[in-house]
Amino acid sequence: MRVVIAEDQALLRDGLARLFADSGHEVVATLGDATGLASAVSALAPDLVIVDIRMPPTFTDEGARAARELKKKHPGLGVLVLSQHVEGTHVAELITEPGFGYLLKDRVLDVADFLAAADRVARGGSALDPHVVAGLLGRGSLAVLSERERTVLELMAQGLTNTGVAKRLQLSERTVEAHVRHLLVKLDLPSDEDGHRRVLAVLAHLNAKG
Repeated sequence: MRVVIAEDQALLRDGLARLFADSGHEVVATLGDATGLASAVSALAPDLVIVDIRMPPTFTDEGARAARELKKKHPGLGVLVLSQHVEGTHVAELITEPGFGYLLKDRVLDVADFLAAADRVARGGSALDPHVVAGLLGRGSLAVLSERERTVLELMAQGLTNTGVAKRLQLSERTVEAHVRHLLVKLDLPSDEDGHRRVLAVLAHLNAKG
């Protein structure tokens, strides 16, 4: 996997680069701001871009805006946004895109989980931090869902398949499938065969209502 890292904190930037390199991936560029990110991606054709949501010069939404532009210009590119705190302003515009992730920075400390999430995003999947999911879900009316259904929905948003959800909750796949069907009906959303896409549709729907 070819990786570009855009992170203004030097220690974290170097740490991420070492983490990917030690795991057998190729870090083709590291940047301290978003200025040269678009050019680097066009020139180096990475599989994954890691970008901090707040970057110089204003430390507001440079990274988020860069992520949005990258996904627009390179739809097949995996983009994983990192943030210190939950900031949902720009997430709603990207969560329905394949190959997108949004994690809080402390998730990097769980190296195996973080690398799995990065790989999933690079391959076109999703990786949404549970705290991010909770923030988005809170913007819609989920009173109709049971506690178990909310848990299933959040795990799906993290990119887990029905099989993965079943293992995490120690339930049968049939039980998880039933929970998924029920929550989609309760939220008045159509069902399809792809749990990943369904949950993104749910989150987008709830965000639009918020």
